[in-house]
Amino acid sequence: MKLDILAIGAHPDDVELGCGGTIAKEIANGKKVGIIDLTRGELGTRGTAETRDNEAAHAAQILGVSIRDNMEFADGFFINDRKHQIEIIKMIRKYRPEIVLCNAVTDRHIDHGKGSQLVSDACFLSGLLKIDTKCEDFDGYQEPWRPKFVYHYIQWKHIEPDFVVDISDYIEKKLEAVYAYKTQFFNAKSKEPETPISSKNFTDSVDYRARDLGRIVGVNHAEGFTVERYPAVKSLFDLK
Repeated sequence: MKLDILAIGAHPDDVELGCGGTIAKEIANGKKVGIIDLTRGELGTRGTAETRDNEAAHAAQILGVSIRDNMEFADGFFINDRKHQIEIIKMIRKYRPEIVLCNAVTDRHIDHGKGSQLVSDACFLSGLLKIDTKCEDFDGYQEPWRPKFVYHYIQWKHIEPDFVVDISDYIEKKLEAVYAYKTQFFNAKSKEPETPISSKNFTDSVDYRARDLGRIVGVNHAEGFTVERYPAVKSLFDLK
């Protein structure tokens, strides 16, 4: 299956938090979108790998993505090396996305920056003819494929975006997908240990940060992204 957009996150819930509204909007516009999680989030303080699996599947259903895969890399310990790059290259060649969305280039959680660079490097390497990969869904050689664009969503740290996407009509869908992760986020009745993302302030911030980005560009809600190369437009009037 060819995808228009492949969104990749180090942990289940990274994609929903970082670009869930954008994904929902593009799917509503007829685009085929998939999600790949690098790990099962098994080192997370709250919940288990199994509960995260179920929550991720529910969130994917809410967003309406075409596929969701998990690479089952080691949470906290995966690295950007040839072994991991090859596994990501196989997925890029399998789904042949035009656009890849991935983790913030730097962030509080060490996996986010590592995941960002791993995916970015794999996107480049995936276009090289002499890297020979085989995937279980292919009987033989996978054709090289390099996405046209790699964009990085914004996570815990405040990073100035290079562009924003108006998600005003899709903020409720984003929040619904985020709240599918019931074990991870604020629940007044939960007996689980508190974490930086389990506070009410954090879940409230998902909305108010989108509101703030939207305010700056004159819409109700927006999500921000950074780029790896200059964005180009055909006319000044293409900018809004």
